[in-house]
Amino acid sequence: MTAPRTRRLHLVRHGAADAFGTLTDTGRRQSELLGARLAGLPIDTVRHSPLSRAARCAQILAAHLPGAALHEAPELVDHVPHVPPEPPPGWAGFFDGYDAAEAADGAIRAAALTGRFARAPGADTHEVLVTHSYPIAWLVRHALDAPPDRWLGLNPGNASLTVIEYRPGTAPTLVLYNDMGHLPPELRWTGFGGGPHP
Repeated sequence: MTAPRTRRLHLVRHGAADAFGTLTDTGRRQSELLGARLAGLPIDTVRHSPLSRAARCAQILAAHLPGAALHEAPELVDHVPHVPPEPPPGWAGFFDGYDAAEAADGAIRAAALTGRFARAPGADTHEVLVTHSYPIAWLVRHALDAPPDRWLGLNPGNASLTVIEYRPGTAPTLVLYNDMGHLPPELRWTGFGGGPHP
């Protein structure tokens, strides 16, 4: 009996960036370390958001993956995938100012993201998707078949690794979430708010 075809998405939040969206020295170092970790895998393709911080991170990763094709994917751009009709009180300020048109645009972008990437393959693939916190949160929520509002609070760190596997005829498998084992302690948890982290 042959094993089912598997699509493995290696989801990466770009390395730490400055206020202008440029990778910092920390972000470049994080990306190098993640590239070294991924180098042991049979990666087919590296796709990245159009935004510069993700594109630069993807270039660094691809340098460690000489057999992988590098492509931009507009579906990976940073966006708010879902605006709750009644945001939880702790999130009300975050959504203040979002109108119906912006919410509809986010929903269209979220559908494009899952439509392209959250599905079983025609062949075995290992893809790296370099994107942003919110698209990763949305793909994780989708894989777990959780209610739409559950993307809130899923906040992967810079250069963290999340892996989801898709196979025909079965639910997706969340293999890893927010794994930062390739980073030394001083490079972990960037991209988060203040407070202690394990």
